[in-house]
Amino acid sequence: MPRPVTLFTGQWADLPLATLAEKAKSFGYDGLELACWGDHFEVDKALESDRYIREKRELLEHYGLQCFAVSNHLVGQCVCDNIDARHKGILPPRIWGDGDPEGVRQRAAEEMKNTARAAAAFGVKQVNGFTGSSIWHMIYSFPPNIPDQVEAGYTDFAARWNPIMDVFDEVGVTFGLEVHPTEIAYDIVTTEKTLNAIGRRTAFGINFDPSHLIHQFVDPVLFIETFADRIYHVHVKESRRNLNGRTSILGSHLNFGDPRRGWDFVSPGHGDIAWDPIFRALTRIGYNGPLSVEWEDSGMDREFGAAEACALVKKNDFPPSAVAFDAAFQK
Repeated sequence: MPRPVTLFTGQWADLPLATLAEKAKSFGYDGLELACWGDHFEVDKALESDRYIREKRELLEHYGLQCFAVSNHLVGQCVCDNIDARHKGILPPRIWGDGDPEGVRQRAAEEMKNTARAAAAFGVKQVNGFTGSSIWHMIYSFPPNIPDQVEAGYTDFAARWNPIMDVFDEVGVTFGLEVHPTEIAYDIVTTEKTLNAIGRRTAFGINFDPSHLIHQFVDPVLFIETFADRIYHVHVKESRRNLNGRTSILGSHLNFGDPRRGWDFVSPGHGDIAWDPIFRALTRIGYNGPLSVEWEDSGMDREFGAAEACALVKKNDFPPSAVAFDAAFQK
């Protein structure tokens, strides 16, 4: 049976959920991965009101849509980050508070605990998001990193996220880190370090998104095979390299959509990712969860792109064979 195809609502949070649900159904989606911003899934309201939970469910059911995951990337980012003025723009005022960095981090951590509780109340067993990182600025070791400085970042991550994962365990929900530059894990080596730092506890896994690997020249299939037991959720998102001798994989401090960038996000099917090997690898490891389109493309109308992406996934996510192709040759 093909895996369900869902649409991540994070890039559509300017639309009321009712409006987006109707559009997503018309695009061909089976469900929505609800972002915890806009009015799509508000953690505080979900914990305050059974009616809020019921009305969200009724809305999805009205359009024949399922929900397998909620995502709280923006708040999760602030659990470990070195907080500055940029974070104010991505946080609810109640989390930002007076902007004191440690206060922000602690309130963000409590909100991630509450996200697990709200997801459980909603009947969802998967929360996706970011962790942030206190050591991302050390990506290039100059001035040379002092011994143990990087390790201290992983220790800080574990100290902040273990109590969050305790709550995930209590309510029977798992977390999927979207491995991503600016996070504590951004490639294969740092993902190994991250899982080891948190004791490889079962509640902490991966929201696999190849768009963040391909521009780093990390093989997405090798990533899947390396972390086969930790792929808890999948984003279908694409990026494309534009390395012409003048551009850089570091992005050059240029905004997304600027043609001078060395890479950029594009709609699925329009970049450097080969989806067939990825879907086959997911099948090999036994992943049967949703394939959630996270749509980002500065050069394409998003409604056209979302509909096209849904069709692409459904066309390419074929069921595995139940027999060997050459079985008919045998006597």
